[in-house]
Order: sequence, then structure tokens, then C-alpha cells
Amino acid sequence: MTIISIQNNLGVPKYRQIISSVEKAIEDENLQKGDKLPSVNKVCLEFSLSRDTVLQAYEELKKRGIIYAILGKGYYVKSVEVTIKQRIFLLFDELNIFKEDIYNSFLENIGNNVQVDIFFHHFNTSVFRKLVNDSNGNYTKYIIMPTNLVDAATMIKTLPVNDVCILDQTNPELKSLPAIYQNHLKDIYNGLVKGKTKLSKYKKLIMIFPGFREPLGMKIGFENFCKDFAFDYEIITEFKNREIQKGEVYIIPSDRDLVRVIEKSKIQKLQLGSDYGIISYNETPLKKVVENGITTISTNFEAMGKLLAQMITKGKKEQIENKSALIIRNSL
Repeated sequence: MTIISIQNNLGVPKYRQIISSVEKAIEDENLQKGDKLPSVNKVCLEFSLSRDTVLQAYEELKKRGIIYAILGKGYYVKSVEVTIKQRIFLLFDELNIFKEDIYNSFLENIGNNVQVDIFFHHFNTSVFRKLVNDSNGNYTKYIIMPTNLVDAATMIKTLPVNDVCILDQTNPELKSLPAIYQNHLKDIYNGLVKGKTKLSKYKKLIMIFPGFREPLGMKIGFENFCKDFAFDYEIITEFKNREIQKGEVYIIPSDRDLVRVIEKSKIQKLQLGSDYGIISYNETPLKKVVENGITTISTNFEAMGKLLAQMITKGKKEQIENKSALIIRNSL
């Protein structure tokens, strides 16, 4: 019991004193990796503490990755890296340049003594469920991209409610949780409104919307715009085996479809920005130079990462809508 020291009238909560005692014992090498901690019952009896107080201390150390529990046996030292104060579980949908921008911005702004473990569910419900289940109780914070996965909200609600933050897409089932999110319906609608003058020279607006990974709000916002401003429009799920007609504008969420459309236009010898138009979704450095510039509707991913870091470090419990903009270039 010399590992743990508790003082009354110190002005520091008892559970915090237990945490500090374990940290000091590790720093002084009185506890090594694999060593067993005093049992919850022993600490309770020695210092006349409630089980909840001791469990609160041990669970925080567990979340930080410093100790681990073996059911029926007790708690053991897992890591001697006691400088890590936050251990964050970051679950993205997939790896792409947009997520890389969010991730790098988040790391730049989250501060020191933080460990960030990143995972990807690849829009697979089974993978999502396993990653959430396996992480439960092992982190101080959980940042989740639920996308449009069925039952994602149910799985997320199994995590500690005060430690969860939603990223990129939220929904009514998750409205009680803090979030940094895109309003895809409003963003695409407002972007098209901003570009309405340029769009007016074209005959038809066509959205390529496979509907598997893309947020439904994109489709609804596009339809609302076309109906409100009397644009002829069409929504297709794929571009294969299609000829581009002069006077068409393609609204393209996927970069793979963007490449297909540009390749097809070259075969047909069409001039982008005059014979046909393109609005791509999500800004990347390449879109500034491809075909002398691709018009985009995009949120600011670096700002999203920074806002996320501020939410975590300051303990905010808000739902913050990340700003979006239309960037007009040669393709329109």
C-alpha cells in the first residue's frame, strides 16, 4: 500500500490523489510494466474510501492506457508513459486527402501529452461495431465519423456519453452529442445559389450521386435548388456509358467520377467551361490546376480539425456547423 498515498484536507479530490500516487510510483520505478496495483477493496479499506472513488481513479488510468484490467484478477500496469494525459480514439470513414487535412490540423492544435489512435471503418457496419466495442472504456475521448451507417447512433450510445464527439455528419439521433459537422443540404444549396449566374448559361444540371457513401443532404439540397430556380436537372447513380451533351453541368461528389467525366470530355473533344461545366465537391490542391481549375463546393477541412481540437481541449459540448464556400474556377 506504500504505492498509494491519501491525505485528508489537501484540497485535492481523493481519486486524483490515487492517480497521482500511481503516476509517481511509475516515475520512481516502484511500479514496472506488468506489475499489479493494489486491489480496489484494499485501497477502500486502507483509506476508508468508497468503491466508486477508487474505481473512478483506476478507470481514468485505464482510459489513458496506463493500466489495464483482467476480469476477476485486478489491475496491472500497461504503460509507463504517464505523461500521456489524453488518449483519443479517432474513427474516420476512409483515408483520403480531406481526412488527412482534418487529421493534421487536429494534431497541430490538440497540444502536447496527447495520444491519438486513428481507425477507419470503410463504411462497413460490422467493422464500425467491432471498433467501437473494442475501444469502449479504453480512451478518454471518442471522436466518431458515423457517416450514414445504419444503427451507428445505437452503437455510439454504448460509449461513455460525456466522452464522445461526432465529426463531419450528424443526425437527429445524435443531436444530444457535441459535434463539428457539415450541413451538406445547406452547403450545396447555398453554393449553387452563389453560382446561379454562371449556371444560367447551361441547359441542364446533372448530379452523379451513387448514394452509398455520399450524404443524402447533398442530393436533397441539389433537388431543392433546381426546383426553386426552375433548372432542368437529372440525378444519375453512375456515369458509365454516357455521352456528355453540350450545355450540361455535372455536380460531382466523387473524385473518381470527376476523372471519368473529364476523360470522356477529351474523347468527345469538348471544352470545359464552355461546352459543358463541372462543380466538384471538396477542395484539394489538384483542383486548383486540373483543366485550368475545377470549381468546388467545399468546407474548410483545416478549420474543422482546429475546431475539433478546441472542442476537446476546452471541454465544449456544442454542435458547431463548419463553414462551406463555392470556389469558382474555369470549369464553370
